Amino acid sequence: MQVEVNPNEDTEWNDILRKHGIIPEKPQDPEPLIQEALVEAERKAYENRLEDKDLDELDALEDEEDEAFLEHYRQKRFAELSILQQTSVHNQVYPLQKVDYGREVTEASNNCFVLVHLSSSSANVESQRLTELWRQLAAKFGDIKFCEIRGNMCIEGYPERNTPTILVYRNGEIVRQLVTLRELKGPRTTVEDLEKMLLELGAVKESDVRLKKRSDSSEDERPSKIKSSKPTVEDDDDDWD
Repeated sequence: MQVEVNPNEDTEWNDILRKHGIIPEKPQDPEPLIQEALVEAERKAYENRLEDKDLDELDALEDEEDEAFLEHYRQKRFAELSILQQTSVHNQVYPLQKVDYGREVTEASNNCFVLVHLSSSSANVESQRLTELWRQLAAKFGDIKFCEIRGNMCIEGYPERNTPTILVYRNGEIVRQLVTLRELKGPRTTVEDLEKMLLELGAVKESDVRLKKRSDSSEDERPSKIKSSKPTVEDDDDDWD
């Protein structure tokens, strides 16, 4: 006579059957693992609570935090600032000529991220906006090289409707490309939108102190009126041919 066994029951008999591989092991209760993960997340959050603080914010916490703990983060910020000062060698937008593209972009990307704006040859609102943002980003992130060249000067016959185009180079390769700003906010794209892209690319780190010093003037510099809008970009794979 065959006796049915409920493999999920926690009995001595089932333990014997599991030991001999007759029934599968009882599924592990996920709750302890979840609780452990939550505790670990809280612990890390507490330990890293000063990770995104700049020097001024650290000074403001002198009465709340252990001095040795604060000093550790101060030294960390000083080291980060020192590295930024050493690597911030660009701080401008480089106008490109096609003949120099290989040296100024492809080869240069072996040392740093290089972002190229293929700009419009006409009064393209998005391209004009990106030119403004390029200038602001270049001044802020001197360790990243920002370049600009007219699309049809870089690539013969490059479609005007595909401008502005952003090409991101690293280690001699294109690692990201945006055809127009429609993936962002079009002519309303902001410095913060492009900073988010830099974060996603790994060009800047979450803890980068420069991300906390976003100037309110960047929004003030946006054109007050947009008289025309850019036509919708067509999805055409042949545009790159």
